[in-house]
Amino acid sequence: MTERHHGKSHIVSGAAGAIGFATCEILCREGAEVLMVDIAQDRLDKCVEELAARGHKVVGHVADCADPAAVEGYARAAMDAFGKIDGFFNNAGIEGTLAPTHEYPIEEFDRVLTVNLRGMFLGLRFVLPHMVAAGRGAVVNTASIGSERGLAGACAYNAAKHGAVGLTRTAASEVAQKGVRVNCVMPGVIETPLLVGMLEQMFDSVQEGMDKLGQVATLNRVGQPREVGDVVSFLLSDEASYVNGAKWEIDGGALATIRNDI
Repeated sequence: MTERHHGKSHIVSGAAGAIGFATCEILCREGAEVLMVDIAQDRLDKCVEELAARGHKVVGHVADCADPAAVEGYARAAMDAFGKIDGFFNNAGIEGTLAPTHEYPIEEFDRVLTVNLRGMFLGLRFVLPHMVAAGRGAVVNTASIGSERGLAGACAYNAAKHGAVGLTRTAASEVAQKGVRVNCVMPGVIETPLLVGMLEQMFDSVQEGMDKLGQVATLNRVGQPREVGDVVSFLLSDEASYVNGAKWEIDGGALATIRNDI
């Protein structure tokens, strides 16, 4: 196993979720120490315990990623624990309710934008200063194939994920010459609890939804969280030293073509 993150310290938000935890596993396995951030303390405690039992250096930190004081707090906690922040997977998010735009609950729209977009901004706002001061660092934001397409019923989620690409490109243009890179990943249909929650609203059964949505990808299947984590690990590593302001599709080819065989 490569030690591409040996001696590095990373923050992962949404760390108790499927993609967040898979990424933490990969980063730890590749030599990193990780501050794992999530709002769900019970799930976070279990995730931290599991990785610590394997001998990895991880620290759990409960925080609401939409709360400025809490986000500033997790950035400070990483500095206190590790003395530096080499990488940041800015990953926390929610799916929100599914409903047509003309019927979408206003309060729900505000909630999704607050968590998914404002929360991403807050992560950049409070982590980037530490990286800029050190003259090095890498950030990966979580966008979505919903950053590129209109997903019916998900106006708030889509708006937030389109905004994620804009935030990524803007931050990348601002801090590149200060030694910091900012990129984003755009997962497609990935088998996560967040996806299951959406499928429960959309289909008669989760499996029916998995089978149907798997056909969106040219690989004819739903992706796995570790397949996102592997790309995030690369983008946070020195191997991606000339990648900045990019959006990486991890979608099994969904955005590459218009399927005409399903």
